[in-house]
Amino acid sequence: MFASRWISCSALSLCLGAGIAQPPQAPAAQPAQDLILYHGRILTGVGLKEGHPQIVSAMAIGGGKVIAVGTDAEILRLATPQTQKRDLDSAHTGIFVMPGLNDAHTHMGDAGRQKLSVDVTGAASRGEMMQRVAAYARTAEPGAWLLGGGWDHTLWKDSALPTRQELDAVSDGHPAFLYRIDGHIALANTAALQAAGITAHTQAPRGGAIDLDGIGSPTGILRDTATDLMEKVIPAPTAAFSMRGDELAIDDAVSHGLTSVQDFSTWQDFLNYEQLEKQGRLRVRISEWLPFVDPLPLLLEHRAHHDPNDPMLHTGMLKGFMDGSLGSRTAALEAPYSDDPGNRGLARFTQENLNAMAIERARAGFQLGFHAIGDRATAMALTAFSQPIGGGKLVATGHRDRVEHAQVVNQADVARFRALGVIASMQPNHLLTDMNWAMARLGPQRSAVSYGWKTFWNAGVPLAFGTDYPVEPITPFRGIYCAVTRQNEAGTKSWYPQDVLTRSQAIYAYTQGSAYAEFAEKHIGRLMPGYLADYILLDRDLMTVPARSILGTRVLQTVVGGKTVYAASYAAPSSAP
Repeated sequence: MFASRWISCSALSLCLGAGIAQPPQAPAAQPAQDLILYHGRILTGVGLKEGHPQIVSAMAIGGGKVIAVGTDAEILRLATPQTQKRDLDSAHTGIFVMPGLNDAHTHMGDAGRQKLSVDVTGAASRGEMMQRVAAYARTAEPGAWLLGGGWDHTLWKDSALPTRQELDAVSDGHPAFLYRIDGHIALANTAALQAAGITAHTQAPRGGAIDLDGIGSPTGILRDTATDLMEKVIPAPTAAFSMRGDELAIDDAVSHGLTSVQDFSTWQDFLNYEQLEKQGRLRVRISEWLPFVDPLPLLLEHRAHHDPNDPMLHTGMLKGFMDGSLGSRTAALEAPYSDDPGNRGLARFTQENLNAMAIERARAGFQLGFHAIGDRATAMALTAFSQPIGGGKLVATGHRDRVEHAQVVNQADVARFRALGVIASMQPNHLLTDMNWAMARLGPQRSAVSYGWKTFWNAGVPLAFGTDYPVEPITPFRGIYCAVTRQNEAGTKSWYPQDVLTRSQAIYAYTQGSAYAEFAEKHIGRLMPGYLADYILLDRDLMTVPARSILGTRVLQTVVGGKTVYAASYAAPSSAP
């Protein structure tokens, strides 16, 4: 993804751990140092994959890149009169430095707009959800739509889906349309259904469904592609509203230690990011995905719109959806849901159509990433990746194609991931939510091989970790905690512990694994000479604290390209450039 014009600087470095290759030694002449960190515990990223993580005490930064890492004495001798020096142990605070985290799966635009709209995330009952809607409706302009979401019926005592009549009662005449937390089903009130012309006789598009009640009327629940019928009539947000939401989402990202995100938002969001970059206000690296279903000429136009070698912002893979989610019972399964025997979920494509589109886009040089939760959806994605495109190549050849989520996977298909070089892009934090009801959906046999991070790792399948923000909070530390414990946040419930990862493996997947997934592993994900100076300061050592303590990790400072983009109130932000 990044051009080879990025030249690595050789510099003095100290490597620890058996079998770790020594980097080149420093030349006699060194570039000027902007900043030296010393007396610290700095995780460089070297040796993480092998289980021998390198820790050094000092690091030199210059020109937005890492110049050198090593001992205090080795690095301090590189200082010039202009060099800023920061003693990480001066206040005995236990500051821990590590590569910036890279969220391999976000929806920043949706997250920002949700913050400015009806946010019912975490509502513990349908009553609480409706109270929040009513409060928002009282402040809305006449005729304005009530949009947003975040509701999760699995948190409620009866676990029943909400209805349009309940939403009618609190929306004060406004059309209302609120997505479930996973974004795969949504609730519309009567006014919204009427605006979209949705009736009992409306045919849902392939991969979607319109729920009907006992007398054949719409309940208000639209599933997966059926939500497109509503999206067509919802007024587009203003440019100012969209920009404000994107800024809030970026604030959220950098405050939680993310220096890079791989994002699926709208083209308007990308244009917003581009504007922020031109103004010098884009504070996180963004690889923006494009919709797999868009016509190829439009995809080529959008790819050519922005420099693909821009390390701060560029377009990346094409994102397609094979199915829905387990929580909404729309994930496509080979066998029916254990708690809904007549239902195998919704597949959005026929295999024939998927294959044809994948071949066309692979020939145009696009990386493909397919959302696939269920085992049937994952199998369809892998079959598409294995199609020949000519010259002895397959769709997946050289493209680092990805399956996003890969929650329920037939064990025979794990070998297909490895053979095709397909990346398993997963979100461990989903298990914190799903373990409360996934057993009911899947039954014990499928549950035992679901969310199989270690299974993929042991099979040699590349792992990339993210959050699926705003489906889950953007904090990466929930995901790291869950990856190394497979326990709920209270530590009272476990989920098939044979698939736990070590801390080194989990952090690798959240840094170098994610970088590899966007073709950036030679530039980000490690703190080594020549790498971009993307790093974070934490209030605790993730390699040594008790596992439960990982959940409470606080980010003191986030640095992108040597520039501080976030500093907590107690982090002394003036000590870095």
